[in-house]
Amino acid sequence: MPEAAPGAGAEFAPPRWLRSAHVQSVLGTSAWRRRRGALQLASTGALTTSHILDGGDGVRLQGQHSAVPGLRSRGLVLLLHGWEGSSDSSYMALTGAHLLQRGFEVFRLNFRDHGDSHHLNRGLFHSNLIDEVVHAARDLAQRFPARPMLVGGYSLGGNFALRVGLRAPAAGLSLAGVAAVCPVLDPDLTLARMEQGLPLYLRHFEAQWRRSLRRKRDLFPDLYRYDDATLKLGMRRLTEQLVLENTAFGSLDAYFDGYSIAGDRLSALQPPAWLLTSEDDPVIPVEGFRALQLPARSRLEIAPWGGHCGFIENARLDGYAERWMAARLEAAATGAG
Repeated sequence: MPEAAPGAGAEFAPPRWLRSAHVQSVLGTSAWRRRRGALQLASTGALTTSHILDGGDGVRLQGQHSAVPGLRSRGLVLLLHGWEGSSDSSYMALTGAHLLQRGFEVFRLNFRDHGDSHHLNRGLFHSNLIDEVVHAARDLAQRFPARPMLVGGYSLGGNFALRVGLRAPAAGLSLAGVAAVCPVLDPDLTLARMEQGLPLYLRHFEAQWRRSLRRKRDLFPDLYRYDDATLKLGMRRLTEQLVLENTAFGSLDAYFDGYSIAGDRLSALQPPAWLLTSEDDPVIPVEGFRALQLPARSRLEIAPWGGHCGFIENARLDGYAERWMAARLEAAATGAG
């Protein structure tokens, strides 16, 4: 069982009216925060360019590189979004702005079939596609060498970030640090929590995923023949059907186990890593974090409030998680962690 860092989460103390887990979770990805993220990113004066990274085996992953012209880079941070988010999600832009202000370059990656990238690959996205993200990270490091590289992610992106950290040494990828906010640990337990909890979260993800699957079907009608009746299935049944039809996993349990990082699966993590979660996350049970077996160079921080990737501090909707991630990655880059 990991020991939380002294005072972990104590820095985040929202006013009482903001302490509802559901208010935190909903506000965290609100349209107002997304607009604010775009404005803050633009205010840094950074030059942003789009790139297609090599994911190996013909896979192409798209994202945006941002750097302030004329400023010597302190490091390159690869940011990974949550499921059905994108490189333009509010937390991605806001975290990017904080990092740019601290002198870092940022690359906001879209997973396969996220953002406007559905056309780039014929195969469907699924959460075990870690190899292509590691390959893309290597491509990114080769394009922007001679600077520390770090990885940060939110929710499913946090799960991917930690798995990139696990695979980095074998892939020849040098990482100075990893930070993850509310990372998915055990996907089966996460889905069960959504099925048993407030329907808001499950309905949101179902609607977003169905929209994505329709888009993929429209682009590749020769490959994907699932009909609208199939898309109306609940999350668990739809996931199982698509896993069985489009992957080599023989069962839903095997698929979930493939990207689980629960228990002792992070014990071999070599880069310094920070994990932030909340006691009241309505999507990912906090008990899983307390059962993690983390290496000595990793730190777990559990805040009393924050919901799922919320961590909203005030009426201006300032976010603690974005500042937290920027600060932790800065510490890793300077060796102060």
